[in-house]
Amino acid sequence: MLATISALTAATLAAPVAGLLGYRQLKRTRLAAQLRISTPNGIDESGFVRINGLDTWVSIRGEDLRNPVILEIHGGPGASNLIHLPRTRSWERHFTIVRWDMRGAGFTFANAPEGQGELTLDQLQRDALEVTRHVRERLGVDRLLIVANSFGSILGLRLARSHPELYSAYVGTDQNVIAGGRERTAYDALVRRLRAAGKKKQLATVLEAGARPEGPTVEQIDELNKLFLTTDPLSYDTMKTVVVRSLWFSPLHTLRGLRSSMKAMHFSLGLQLQARSVDEWAEGTEFQIPFFVFQGDGDVLTPPESARRLFDDVTAPVKDFALIRDASHFAGFRHPEQFLDLMLTRVRPAIASPVAC
Repeated sequence: MLATISALTAATLAAPVAGLLGYRQLKRTRLAAQLRISTPNGIDESGFVRINGLDTWVSIRGEDLRNPVILEIHGGPGASNLIHLPRTRSWERHFTIVRWDMRGAGFTFANAPEGQGELTLDQLQRDALEVTRHVRERLGVDRLLIVANSFGSILGLRLARSHPELYSAYVGTDQNVIAGGRERTAYDALVRRLRAAGKKKQLATVLEAGARPEGPTVEQIDELNKLFLTTDPLSYDTMKTVVVRSLWFSPLHTLRGLRSSMKAMHFSLGLQLQARSVDEWAEGTEFQIPFFVFQGDGDVLTPPESARRLFDDVTAPVKDFALIRDASHFAGFRHPEQFLDLMLTRVRPAIASPVAC
């Protein structure tokens, strides 16, 4: 994914620089105005919180503190969701949203690139629990609603499975399903696309990576992700119009901040190798809280078929699965209103009902 973003960002910068930077500044100013929260019972605060020895960037935003509190867990690895704030502004009318830049990501990385400490899935889980403790104390709430996307859904599943006392429900989108290396739906589909298109060089790269008994290297994983997202028209359009535009026009990020964001994603790539051993079935498919998966109907990176197989084996007090129409990976960010409708009609009633508790 990093390789894809790098290539598309470079293409953006190939435009005439002066005009591009001027337009960028105007756009960022307008978006910043849209982000203002001025409701009497609202909250808009962000800054560094000491989490397990590391100054960690935590943002809390919402128009009414009486609304349910979401703990949003970003993907990447190392890709902060703060760039998508303007696209998901409407969510903040119905939920208070905690967005947390993990160690190795976003402002947390930029603040101390050399001081990120141990970068492992286990450490990220410990950090998430400490962020949860901080938010519960800061807002005076008992439980948070987990919304995890893409790579973050690996961590989200672990939190929801092991700490039902802290969380009211789990919502996975762009849901990762690794299954200890057994899950090959996306890979097999990529091979078919490349063969059909006659892309012999790319096909050879993919087959070489897939044939390694120990699994692809970090560099091969990044190249595979690039091919997943650029060989599918819907995914490629989403990368250009949603991800790269969100990066480029983010009102929170300077040009130096954009460069730091790219470095953070490169720094965090090693987590991909750690995740290779994750097996969702071995870790457990029984959840004591409501369980939801909302997946893009055209997602080629984390296919809905794979997410559905996991969902079918999950037992939970309430569970539901839905497809987001005309969506690839980053489904909730491509169609934030569809995602919000699912949150309001399916998730919010479940966390308000007695069975959810």
